[in-house]
Amino acid sequence: MKEVIFTNKATSPTGPYSQAIKVDKTVYLAGVCGDDPVTGEIMGGGDMKVEAKYAMENLKNTLEAAGGKMPDIVKVKVVFTDLEQAADFNEVYMTYFPDYRPARIAMGVAGLLGGAHLELDAVAILDEE
Repeated sequence: MKEVIFTNKATSPTGPYSQAIKVDKTVYLAGVCGDDPVTGEIMGGGDMKVEAKYAMENLKNTLEAAGGKMPDIVKVKVVFTDLEQAADFNEVYMTYFPDYRPARIAMGVAGLLGGAHLELDAVAILDEE
């Protein structure tokens, strides 16, 4: 059975999609950027570490609303507007996965909506506990 996931602790969808969809023990998390859930503004003013922190918190909060936690994530896709910022992103990213690294792909694109420099999505499989 499919369940639509929504939380006010993460950025609201800006288009016709859900923050996440839970199907049994699998959670498909929609793309999140480094925007503030209250104002919707991209945070950091170009500072990738700040923007990454907001993006990771949006992802984490959405996953928690689905009943999951960060170690449940099995796959992450990261999209950058500047691949040179990957090292700064990774510094923040690794604080969310200190003992475990999900499978991941990273890619560069010409631009993202709203002036974001980063977007990520993920798939999680909830622990049986």
